[in-house]
Amino acid sequence: MSSSSRPVYLKLRDMVAAAIIDGTYAEGALLPSVRSLAAQQGANPLTVAKAYQQFQADGLVEVQRGIGIVVLPGAAEQLRQSEARRFLDEEWPEITRRIRRLKLLPEDLLDAGPKLVEN
Repeated sequence: MSSSSRPVYLKLRDMVAAAIIDGTYAEGALLPSVRSLAAQQGANPLTVAKAYQQFQADGLVEVQRGIGIVVLPGAAEQLRQSEARRFLDEEWPEITRRIRRLKLLPEDLLDAGPKLVEN
């Protein structure tokens, strides 16, 4: 499924997931409120709430009444693993087909891509 055809709540979910993975929202941190994120992204608050509900259902965040939505321990690693599985299952097969179709060699890819920086 192309990015443009993905429902808005999934695009928001992906954006927040990336922020959790990269540490923008670390374990124990509060996610932006539903209203705040909706305003920031120009989205309907119900759409943001749906994205957040998916995180809650997956055990990645916890709603703390009167405080907000907190990122749970292990959320970043769990998201990293699920995003890697999704990439390998859904995106990588098309990328490899395109690489083969274009007859690119591994060194072509390494020379053309951004240089990886060790963390």
